[in-house]
Amino acid sequence: MTTTQADNTDSAVVLVSGGMDSATAAFEAKHRGYDLYFLHTTYGQQTADKESECARALADYMDVADFLHIETDHLARIGASSLTDENIDVEEVDLDSDEIPSSYVPFRNSNLLSMATSYAEANDCGAIFIGAHSEDYSGYPDCRPEFFDAFQQVIDIGTKPETSIDLVAPFVDWTKTEIAERGLDLDVPYELTWSCYRNEEPACGTCDACAYRLKAFQDVGMKDPIRYRERPSYSD
Repeated sequence: MTTTQADNTDSAVVLVSGGMDSATAAFEAKHRGYDLYFLHTTYGQQTADKESECARALADYMDVADFLHIETDHLARIGASSLTDENIDVEEVDLDSDEIPSSYVPFRNSNLLSMATSYAEANDCGAIFIGAHSEDYSGYPDCRPEFFDAFQQVIDIGTKPETSIDLVAPFVDWTKTEIAERGLDLDVPYELTWSCYRNEEPACGTCDACAYRLKAFQDVGMKDPIRYRERPSYSD
């Protein structure tokens, strides 16, 4: 897996969720000289409509080469996540917890990266970008650096001999605050992104995703441009 700089091939698939991490990864890929192919998936998550709206708005803003939206319900049908099962509550944030949160979708990134690999190979893309980072893999096992290293081997073995695709997780060792700093340097339009697990408008401000996002903006001394029901202070 390439975590810093990929070969400067012509195009890259970016897994775009509608959130700030994937948006920053998209701008990072563009900064490195790639033409962008956006892959956005809905899989039954509670905020799917808002996420899709943000992903499409970002695609229009960046004038990407292609935008592919795939709808799949199998992760929701499998269940076991508060993102897809309305009978499981989205937990309040606990920034000090070492437990895997209820928002973990079992093996989601393998599903998404498999689709991204098909999309990349079909379009002769030289890279796949994913915005996973250190505060993700502290709670989600499929966001660990070792996972991406292993999936790179899957890509290398499972594609045509002439296919070469680098799996790039540029922020895998970064904090959310460092991602926000990089995104501000790259002029990422964070007003077009969404992170909340609970609501489509306004963001709740107290789920894990909202808390880490708000903390990042508070740490860099900037106001998050999206609307929140409440804005607790999470910065040290």
